[in-house]
Amino acid sequence: MFKYTYKTKGTCSSKIELELDGNIVRNVVFTGGCPGNLAAIPKLVEGMTVEEVVNRIQGIKCGIKNTSCGDQLANACIEAYKASKQA
Repeated sequence: MFKYTYKTKGTCSSKIELELDGNIVRNVVFTGGCPGNLAAIPKLVEGMTVEEVVNRIQGIKCGIKNTSCGDQLANACIEAYKASKQA
């Protein structure tokens, strides 16, 4: 299992912690943000591949913001996957 912490940009949540089992997303935890959404998103992406997460939620915006917690999670998954390949 590869553990990764991502500092979010432009969202109410301040960081995302996740684990990768190869390219499978596991144990996503948000710090800060809207409690309901941030409890639901990890349950929805648990067990998905990095590619599935990116395809489904990258580019989603929150209100007038250019990003969202889901979009930031997609970015975190990409970064984590790249980092796991260098570890």
